[in-house]
Amino acid sequence: MGTRSQKQSNKEQEPLRFETKLLHFGGEIDRATGASSVPIYQASTFHHDDVFNPPLHDYSRSGNPTRQALEDYIAILEGGARGFAYSSGMAAISSSFMLLSAGDHMIVTEDVYGGTYRLLTSILNRMGIETTFVDMTDLNEVKAAWKPNTKAVYIETPSNPTLKITDVAAVTEWAKEHELLTLLDNTFMTPYYQRPIEFGVDIVIHSATKFLGGHSDVLAGLAVARTHELGERLKALQNGLGTVLGVQDSWLLMRGMKTLSARMAHSEQSAAKLAAWLQGRSDIERVYYPGLLNHPGREVHEKQASGYGAVVSFDVGSGERAKQVLNKVQLPLVAVSLGAVESILSYPAMMSHAAMGETVRHERGITDGLLRFSVGLEDIDDLIADLDQALRA
Repeated sequence: MGTRSQKQSNKEQEPLRFETKLLHFGGEIDRATGASSVPIYQASTFHHDDVFNPPLHDYSRSGNPTRQALEDYIAILEGGARGFAYSSGMAAISSSFMLLSAGDHMIVTEDVYGGTYRLLTSILNRMGIETTFVDMTDLNEVKAAWKPNTKAVYIETPSNPTLKITDVAAVTEWAKEHELLTLLDNTFMTPYYQRPIEFGVDIVIHSATKFLGGHSDVLAGLAVARTHELGERLKALQNGLGTVLGVQDSWLLMRGMKTLSARMAHSEQSAAKLAAWLQGRSDIERVYYPGLLNHPGREVHEKQASGYGAVVSFDVGSGERAKQVLNKVQLPLVAVSLGAVESILSYPAMMSHAAMGETVRHERGITDGLLRFSVGLEDIDDLIADLDQALRA
């Protein structure tokens, strides 16, 4: 029998499938001790044995071995050059936006996550960064929004919460013609279902609080740069802004990511059944789920993703009825967030998109009756029975 190092060498020569990469990402075993998980280096600073040859890590804001293992992990999963871990999803987004300068213009998916909308319209606008929100399902609208000072395109697909689909390859191809930076929020799909760098995206961003962490117990953000040059620029911003993820949360996030494929596969099956059940009800005005045959953009989605995800949005007709349903369900958490082992039912109008004014929300299809259901690992028949009693009440 060969030695472990020989087996490792053979393994590295063979392309690993995604599920295997989740468990064998290079940092799964501590090389110093053989421990079965990455150690938590609870240290703020690191000793210099020789000041002429400083250690790899000198201060934990600039780099920490535990966080580095996570950053390498997500880079491998997304197929990028470098990964970065931040204190939240919004920290990842805001740090990435700092690649722009005053006077720059950005084109953004119109029904973008409410926190991103708030950042763009109440903070970055004061710094002279301009945004045009467009229906990114229409490439002509994207092209029409271009200005001489346009520097970046920011994509959410599927979008939050109406699950609109953007043709990633088409947008990135056009963006490269104009030398524009492309960024994509991949929170809903995760690299298990969608790897945007393969379609030319420059920076992929995650609220790792959601499906990657998966257990409603960690707040984190991740970003992956397609090239080393862009990675150097993101590294300088991460270090300069200090928006880093702590070591305890880095370790917890890695633990959650190991079960990503099993969780996503189970939740997607349940989400598909929930979406079909909702679509068959006469008291539901509209159901949003990329896996439904009549979902706009399904064909495009299937070109760039291997699955449909675990989030189903649906309109119950009015804000009053939506609130009644929220107060009647027994199984899902009624809460902000998504992507956990337990199902989470959210009310975008008062939660994720509360920062949007009512008129803006309605223009984007985020109505007062819209609910967003993140399907967890419970038995789907129990979830449907619970939602049925809440809707009938």
